[in-house]
Amino acid sequence: MNTVSPRAPAPSFDTRHFRQALGQFATGVTVITTRLADGTFRGLTASSFNSVSLEPPLVLWSLANKANSMPIFTGNSHYVINVLAADQAHLATRFATRGIDPWEGVEYELSRTGHPILKGASAWFECHNRSRYPEGDHVIFVGEVELCEFSPCPPLIFHGGQFGNLG
Repeated sequence: MNTVSPRAPAPSFDTRHFRQALGQFATGVTVITTRLADGTFRGLTASSFNSVSLEPPLVLWSLANKANSMPIFTGNSHYVINVLAADQAHLATRFATRGIDPWEGVEYELSRTGHPILKGASAWFECHNRSRYPEGDHVIFVGEVELCEFSPCPPLIFHGGQFGNLG
């Protein structure tokens, strides 16, 4: 079932107010990684990650329509979602910063399909790029998890515009 309801009335708040309200929801932090056809890697920081289904194993994340990596992630067959550990805020910042090579000095291993898995991540999910849904100013990516691993450790948290941890 795929339904679309009529649009809601125009909001009585501005984008900044909405963003501040969203910031009250603490989230984990991920870096989504993939490999390009020429063998180079691309990665980006995302806190919009969630589980969708256990059978089949599905997860989702979203990417802004204007992101320069949109063609890469819509075109690639696979990607890895790396869930960052509490001591990896520097990676979240690196992969969210434009104009630098975020891979410089970053330790990683390759997945079975050749996509980078960040060392020290608390969990990772290698996903087949199953479907995409445009909504508002983002595209929702649904990935079918083909392989995953985890190391129980404190997670990196994002709340109120700042990184933190549960300690």
